[in-house]
Amino acid sequence: MTRLRLLALLPLLGSFAGCQTASRQSADLIVYNATVYTVDSAFSKAQAFAVKDGKFVGVGTAEDIRGKFEAKKEVDAQGQFVYPGFYDAHCHFYRYALGLRDADLVGTESWEAVVQKLQQQRQQYPHAAWLTGRGWDQNDWPTKQFPSKDTLDKLFPNTPVFIVRVDGHAALVNQKALDMAGVTQNTPISGGTITKDARGNLTGLLVDNAVRLVSAKIPEPTAAEAETALLEAQKRCVAVGLTSLADAGLDKANVDRMDALQGQGKLKVRLYTMLAPTKENLEFYLKNGPVFKDRLTVCSFKVYADGALGSRGACLVHPYTDKPQETGFLLSSVAEYRTLAKQLAASKFQMNTHAIGDSSNRLLLDIYGEALKGQKDRRWRIEHAQVVTKADVPKFGQYGIVPSVQPTHATSDMYWAGERLGQSRLQTAYAYNDLRKQYGQVALGSDFPVEDINPLFGFHSAVARQDAKNYPAGGFQMENALSRPDALRGMTTWAAHAAFEEKQKGSISPGLAADFVLLDTDLLEAPKEKLRSAKVQQTWIAGEKVFGGN
Repeated sequence: MTRLRLLALLPLLGSFAGCQTASRQSADLIVYNATVYTVDSAFSKAQAFAVKDGKFVGVGTAEDIRGKFEAKKEVDAQGQFVYPGFYDAHCHFYRYALGLRDADLVGTESWEAVVQKLQQQRQQYPHAAWLTGRGWDQNDWPTKQFPSKDTLDKLFPNTPVFIVRVDGHAALVNQKALDMAGVTQNTPISGGTITKDARGNLTGLLVDNAVRLVSAKIPEPTAAEAETALLEAQKRCVAVGLTSLADAGLDKANVDRMDALQGQGKLKVRLYTMLAPTKENLEFYLKNGPVFKDRLTVCSFKVYADGALGSRGACLVHPYTDKPQETGFLLSSVAEYRTLAKQLAASKFQMNTHAIGDSSNRLLLDIYGEALKGQKDRRWRIEHAQVVTKADVPKFGQYGIVPSVQPTHATSDMYWAGERLGQSRLQTAYAYNDLRKQYGQVALGSDFPVEDINPLFGFHSAVARQDAKNYPAGGFQMENALSRPDALRGMTTWAAHAAFEEKQKGSISPGLAADFVLLDTDLLEAPKEKLRSAKVQQTWIAGEKVFGGN
């Protein structure tokens, strides 16, 4: 009798087992056997997650995820560490791409080394109409003096030369370039400097707005050249774990070009583009409104308040310590900033302003406060917020202003920033943790190509306040170091928040975009000196692997 009952139950048991199998949800991808830092609101850890249609659909233990989902593809992370895709909250992706054929002058230790690299570049591209380069920094040279065009005139008398300082706010050009741009000793300039020697002759050094007088003459790339450059730049970005980029200061044509490549499935990185406040951009976008697509956000304008500290273009309240007759300068009039702020406050766009000096930060924070009139979630941003007085730091919280900063600026500038600012004023510079306390968040970027594209360099600088050589031993002004969880938030979910994208991406949570990175290093536990050497094993965007092996 018992045997007969068992035989009768077998079909029912088989049917029950089939129901159990059928009840598992379909997924495209399961990643398991990992240490997953979700960077959700609880900063929780997990072992596995499932992805469907480019989004996370489940996060938990390996047993839970594999019991709940069945997927076409499973990835054994082999105990490695998984993070949300890294988000550079302030960079120049388009400019970086087009500059990949420029002479790389970063790290040159003398003017002679710069000249040598230019000669090599000319040999490599003998038919190029212009000879261009980027990255020189006279602060790295023995004399620390700005160069002049004399050598360039002798070596390249018939080819225009245009080489940009590391901060992007100064350039050295030769006489051929000046002639092509029509720049003379009598050319008027506002918000910049056309440098002259003691005799009134042009040295070839241009600062801030003066740079555009020559750069405007450099031919734009063809569509094919731009596409090739952008795809090569993307390849380099995903190799270091970048899945989202905030590209600062573009024209509509630049945005349209990248939008088209995204639409063709060629450009996979996600872009938050800040528009240059040109007449054409303002007229088109204020009329048509922001753009929110799956991989493209256009909801902000990038404004320049002043220049850079290294070229003494940053606008300071008190004179430069090493040049008491100079205080830097604004790049536009106060009236123009107020008018633009009022215009943007009446729209749905953010105002994101480059402000380096304490004077420009004070001015723009006050203008923001006047224009916003108590609206605390407009997420207007100060880009860099590099030197801010103690009296002005609370305004970030008072007005609801996002501090968007670049940690590697602190560790690049620390060798000479005290010469510019003096020790007392230096104490209120690069104050990332103080800014975080005021707003509650801080968005982290690199400003590449001013700095390296690797976001892990920024993470290390944020938490250790040290450079690539782990200098200084105790860290630079460690009271403003960020905690490791906050540094990770700054390059994931807080960066997304600063772009009104926190409901779309930034953490490994169900419903958000499945952008994630596999690393060989635990960023939350590894010794600080190991952080820069962490290696990206795989990078995924929308559940698609865009970098790494099988």
